[in-house]
Amino acid sequence: MFSLRGRKALVVGIANEDSIAWGCAQAFRRQGAEIAVTWLNDKAEPHVRPLAEQLEAPIMARLDVTEPGAMEALFDEIRERWGSLDILLHSIAFAPKADLHGRVVDSSVEGFAKAMDVSVHSFLRMMRHAEPLMSEGGTCLSVSFFGSSQVVRHYNIMGPVKAALESSVRYAAAELGEKGIRVHALSPGPLATRAASGIDHFDELLAAATRHSPTHQLTTIEDVGAVAAFLASDEARNLTGGVHAIDGGYSIIA
Repeated sequence: MFSLRGRKALVVGIANEDSIAWGCAQAFRRQGAEIAVTWLNDKAEPHVRPLAEQLEAPIMARLDVTEPGAMEALFDEIRERWGSLDILLHSIAFAPKADLHGRVVDSSVEGFAKAMDVSVHSFLRMMRHAEPLMSEGGTCLSVSFFGSSQVVRHYNIMGPVKAALESSVRYAAAELGEKGIRVHALSPGPLATRAASGIDHFDELLAAATRHSPTHQLTTIEDVGAVAAFLASDEARNLTGGVHAIDGGYSIIA
């Protein structure tokens, strides 16, 4: 129904074949986009590089958003190799374990700041670098969770962090809309990803999602990828600023 042929997409956040970012990257590629892929560090590279090669990615790079100059170097390479960018997918989040497993009111200054920097402000920085490369418009996507608007047991500090991410999406959409750049948050239901495994009692959340969602099915990375690819297409050109629930209806059930 839609095509991304000729589009250039930067995908940040693939850790392995269970990653949400991997589901999105595959969907972009199936619809014809070229993909640039990053990995966090040398430890992650052996897991991510083979996936990037499956995508025939012409750009593969290490990216730690907390490392000074790393993001600038990546976007310089994209500018030199491609000259433009159409799609940005930001699918990274982090909080120190002590802060993630503790009460929000007990979170440390350093831990809260680190979680906000990696999970939220890095998306804003990426959009700032992407903006001049999206002279013909584009789509910027990040990944949230309904724990942003409702209290989810054991989600803890990531709830306020994701709330900040969703607010940032709305403000960025308003600021970049006149340039034809659309901004969205994807909000999948609980998924058994490596990132989610750090959340305490996450198995209980998976079981609850299966029981209580109207479809009685867990979200898959393919589900998320399909929505991401649509939002990046011309058919979604008048959609922006949204938080898109992809959760089998779980978030509508009290």
